[in-house]
Amino acid sequence: MTVSLNETHDPARRSFVATANAPDADFPIQNLPFGVFRPAAGLPPRVGVAIGDQILDIAAASSSFAGLAAAAGRACPLPHLNALMALGPPAWSALRLALSRALSAGHGEESLRRHLTPMAQAEIEMPVAVRNFTDFYASIFHATNAGRAFRPDNPLLPNYKYVPVAYHCRASSIRLSGTPVRRPRGQRKRADEAAPSYGPSRNLDFELELGFYVGVPSALGETVPIGKAAEHIFGFCLLNDWSARDVQGWEYQPLGPFLGKNFATTVSPWVVTAEALAPFRTAAFTRAASDPAPLPHLDDAEDRVRGGLDLTLEAYLVSAAMRRDGIAPRRLARTSSTSLYWTVAQMVAHHASNGCNLEIGDLIGSGTISGPERSSWGSLLELTARGREPISLPSGEQRGFIEDGDEIIFRGLAEKPGYPRVGFGECRAVILPAE
Repeated sequence: MTVSLNETHDPARRSFVATANAPDADFPIQNLPFGVFRPAAGLPPRVGVAIGDQILDIAAASSSFAGLAAAAGRACPLPHLNALMALGPPAWSALRLALSRALSAGHGEESLRRHLTPMAQAEIEMPVAVRNFTDFYASIFHATNAGRAFRPDNPLLPNYKYVPVAYHCRASSIRLSGTPVRRPRGQRKRADEAAPSYGPSRNLDFELELGFYVGVPSALGETVPIGKAAEHIFGFCLLNDWSARDVQGWEYQPLGPFLGKNFATTVSPWVVTAEALAPFRTAAFTRAASDPAPLPHLDDAEDRVRGGLDLTLEAYLVSAAMRRDGIAPRRLARTSSTSLYWTVAQMVAHHASNGCNLEIGDLIGSGTISGPERSSWGSLLELTARGREPISLPSGEQRGFIEDGDEIIFRGLAEKPGYPRVGFGECRAVILPAE
């Protein structure tokens, strides 16, 4: 990744939007994530940037911008980020710089305030028109734990340390945070059942993931060099790849995930740019000495040093009874993206290594992010030993898997001494009963 630190990362910079300067703000001026919103009901959706608890209408605010920043601003009175993404990294960076300067304390406050909309009053929309969706399996801890659940004698397949494993999922069922998810139906078969039955999933699960959007395409038939792969990424989000574990366990051999996965995927509304996360780059996962070295198309010296991301992700559950009684959500997991065995660049490079073309608006998931400790496991499949060891809730309820009325909430942030925290907001959804 070649993104360098610049004045937009200045820890001392403050905004005239007071809520952006709070120590626990998700959206300080050093973040400036992009999204799509309606300022009021009946108005067309347009691209905005989150600052504190406000949203700035970029197209309206960029009339005084010049050069690439002005061109980028003209791509923003649209219902998705794809047109802005198509302008490429120099335009993204120029717009971020212009916005950072304009939103700084003492710069343009009076002229910009009329283009701000409180988040609480806005209608938030899907940020990207997603073209394709690929989900990886990049956490070796999750791969081992999940493999043990389905294959106790052979949890980690021999290809895992050589190839970033992934599957192509459905872009059509991706939904924005806050959209309820209907419990899926499917074929499921318990070990004590002689034959499968068709009905509502009995083992509904979440997967705590990081998502990233492709902003720079590649041509069909061409590969993406590992040293350039991360430059294809526009930004990041939180991603919940809902999983019907009973359907998945019955159907996944020999061709892998299908109906157990493609019924719903939930994403957070704000896209945190790769440039905003530059201060939080870190070394790639340290492999065991006995592990094989990555093949040449997956190996790059800079990626080994700066290919990782130091992000903290959390998953919470609140049941219908907890909501009714005003009980705070129960944290289920707290994990770190530093535990990913494969880097973002390796995932992108491998995705295109056979000549598969990347398209603007493609969404790529990291796969469930789990760490070595039980408290850092990013799914109920792992946390409850496939439902055999239920988790206790403060309401007195227990959960082996997700019940109807439960709401799953993801939160994510980047923290580093000397820098303001950069947050992702929330990714949440309530489970509705099957039809």
